[in-house]
Amino acid sequence: MTSSQLWTRETADRYDAEEAESGMGSAAVLGPTVDFLAELAGEGRALEFAIGTGRVGVPLRERGVPVAGIELSEHMAAVLRRKAAEETLPVTLGDMATTVVPGEFTLVYLVYNTITNLLTQDEQVECFRNAARHLGPGGRFVIELGVPPLRFLPPGQVAVPFDVSERHLGFDTFDLVEQILVSNHFTRDPGDGSYRRDNSRHRYAWPAELDLMARIAGLELERRVADWDGAPFTADSAKHISVWRKPA
Repeated sequence: MTSSQLWTRETADRYDAEEAESGMGSAAVLGPTVDFLAELAGEGRALEFAIGTGRVGVPLRERGVPVAGIELSEHMAAVLRRKAAEETLPVTLGDMATTVVPGEFTLVYLVYNTITNLLTQDEQVECFRNAARHLGPGGRFVIELGVPPLRFLPPGQVAVPFDVSERHLGFDTFDLVEQILVSNHFTRDPGDGSYRRDNSRHRYAWPAELDLMARIAGLELERRVADWDGAPFTADSAKHISVWRKPA
């Protein structure tokens, strides 16, 4: 097992509802995501690292792309299983840095900042190597990842809020030496008004650092954009969609 945090049954059972509330499960978000990935997959197969409950993998499969997944949490995979049968969307339990599934793929993808679940640089490099291992010649590896918001940190401050609303308070704290981000969430129960506290640890990485990881794995940067619609990536972009290609 890698250093990734293992999702519990309780978290898995409420995951889809929380993603729907945040808008991440909406057609406005998933439409461009699936379009982007389906175009890269073409007539080939796609492999999703950390497929979770199938937020992206299930609609991509419904688009007609053969999809397989790797997932560390059996509880997350169990939620996915309510949506798609094993023969329709096979999932292998294991970590995305070392687990190998049969066959060759034209696309491997890792969305929603999930590479940061690997808490060491070595593990993140192994994730790139594992992607390259599954790709056929000319295949692509795609990552969706936020740009570390360190410009919002004045001297002496280590926390950045990203959501302040009636039902949720979210802020990230940063260890600038170890490149560790802790995402903190206080979520209000609409019934009794109590708050649930959750947090998760992540290792943030810069786009240039990922490019070096890709080079170590034998992949070449092909494209980097600011979102799934293909907007140009600039110094002000909050995230990036990066595509690396395995040479033919």
